[in-house]
Parts: sequence; C-alpha cells; structure tokens
Amino acid sequence: MRVVIDRERCQGAGMCALTAPELFDQDAEEGRVLLLPVPPSPERDTAARQAAGFCPAGAITVISQRAGGSSPAAE
Repeated sequence: MRVVIDRERCQGAGMCALTAPELFDQDAEEGRVLLLPVPPSPERDTAARQAAGFCPAGAITVISQRAGGSSPAAE
C-alpha cells in the first residue's frame, strides 16, 4: 500500500489526524495534512483507507500494490 497526499488540495479539516493519528498530522502553520513516516501494517492500511474516505477535500489517495508485480490500482 502507498499513501499519497495532496497538500495543495487539503483544507485543514483534520479528519485524517483524528481518524488515523498514527499516520497523519497537521502542520502548525496552515493545518494542512502531513504524512508521518511509519512502517506499513494491515491495521495502518485500514486506517489510511478510512482517513481517505473521511477527507472532505479528497486530499488523500490510497494505492494498493497487487501481488505478482502488477501495476497499482487506486482505491
């Protein structure tokens, strides 16, 4: 899984940091999303997908890597 954030699109609502504080934070200046450096795990995959779903600006994209080397598909 790969998480991509679009800080320009972020509105600073904070749903990501509230939903998955182990993965996301907000910067002090503008309140925009920050992706924290954490090791991947199945629990974090679920949390990232939930945070992406709750983001009112659509600033978070979760890309899942399929087994067998096929290209990633956005979820």
